[in-house]
Amino acid sequence: MADKSKPDHNKTAPEILPSKFRHRFSLNIGTIIFGAVLIYLIISLVLYLTANHVISYQVTSGPLAQNQTYNALILRSETVIKSETGGYISYYARENNKVRKTGAIFGIGQEPQSIEQSALSDDALSGLRLQMENFSGSFDASDFYETYNYRYRLEGDIMSAFMAASPGSLSGTAVSVGDQTITTAPSDGVVVYATDGYEDFDTEGMTASDLDRKSYTKTDLKTREAVKPGTPICKLVTSEEWSVVIPLSSRQIVQLDGRTNVRVKFLKDNTTQIGKLTILTGGDGAYYGRIDFVNGMIRYINDRFVGIELVTNTQTGLKIPISSIVSKSFYIVPEDYATVGGDSNRAGFLKLTKDDEGNEKTTFVDTTLYEHKNGYYYIDNTDFHAGDVVLKGSAASDRFEIGETASLEGVYSLNKGYAVFRKIVIIDKNEDYCIVEKGTSFGIAQFDYIVLNSSEVAEEEITVKG
Repeated sequence: MADKSKPDHNKTAPEILPSKFRHRFSLNIGTIIFGAVLIYLIISLVLYLTANHVISYQVTSGPLAQNQTYNALILRSETVIKSETGGYISYYARENNKVRKTGAIFGIGQEPQSIEQSALSDDALSGLRLQMENFSGSFDASDFYETYNYRYRLEGDIMSAFMAASPGSLSGTAVSVGDQTITTAPSDGVVVYATDGYEDFDTEGMTASDLDRKSYTKTDLKTREAVKPGTPICKLVTSEEWSVVIPLSSRQIVQLDGRTNVRVKFLKDNTTQIGKLTILTGGDGAYYGRIDFVNGMIRYINDRFVGIELVTNTQTGLKIPISSIVSKSFYIVPEDYATVGGDSNRAGFLKLTKDDEGNEKTTFVDTTLYEHKNGYYYIDNTDFHAGDVVLKGSAASDRFEIGETASLEGVYSLNKGYAVFRKIVIIDKNEDYCIVEKGTSFGIAQFDYIVLNSSEVAEEEITVKG
């Protein structure tokens, strides 16, 4: 039996390596990537901490200000037609439809007109059936009151069809046909079966309460009950000419000063129309604007008030704050001295320089042309300096010494992470914002980021958008 207490000289002792080989650094692709990312993060953090933090503004497109909207009062040439006798009304003219002079509008009889007694042709019945199907298909429960309007309109269509099939003709303003007294139109016009008290409205002496929509009431004249003589039955709109009246403040009077015509956008259907503008003074001393139109009356025949927008801000473009604008000085060089050269095939100038031995030579300088105006190019003062000489083509005798300057208005763009001057052309402005042209050379575009306050940065300065 072996003695376990004695060492076994047959076993190999473990190799003991020098300490300098125990912790050898292993370089692999993962370590390299990690190191590169770490260095990038450190550099980014340093740049962020040392960069100038400025407030940016994103360029938008549109008008300088929103156009003013109004709740306008509609005025038309309206004549209220009353019953000459008493009795039950039969409506022959469809509401909102034109009727010719001496055309039948309504009839009055001692007994209600029975629809069952009226013999209608197959064509008339087919037309009425189609009309009811159209109404059913477009019916909106939120506008349930239209059901009542349609009921009277349908009865009027039935009565009109019956009158068309009846023998005889109508003349004058009230004639008898059978047991009914028929009232005819005194002139051509559009029939409306409602009144609201504005039929004879006169703008002279008007007050703000006349334009108060909250107190407005409208009376539906259609009825199945017997009426007395002199009862308003309908009104006849006798002209295509119509007007809208709006209240105006003193500031709006200044804005509209000198305008005789103005473009109006009707918010109900987004239709635009040009009308003649007249400034009025009401009985309360306030200012009002009356805009007259020569057509389009029928679109709003059932409305007394309509929302409108005066399209006075017609200048559109890129909208930027006034605080973003900066003025920069440029050298100006006659356009004849510009040439094309270099690898980029871009415009530049031949700059006269000297070599080490003092001999003259030319160097093509590819520079940015910020503006071309009145026969001169505007060039950046970082590529040229006062006293530099440029040549016209290869002719050494035609020389121009740079020195004269001119200024351009612009903004600092932040799209590249540092402030870069971009030219602007202002077409309209107010106290806070201005509208500049789109598509200018070396300019800005919609959604670009620019410096909100140009006094906070210098050109080419690295910035961080705030």
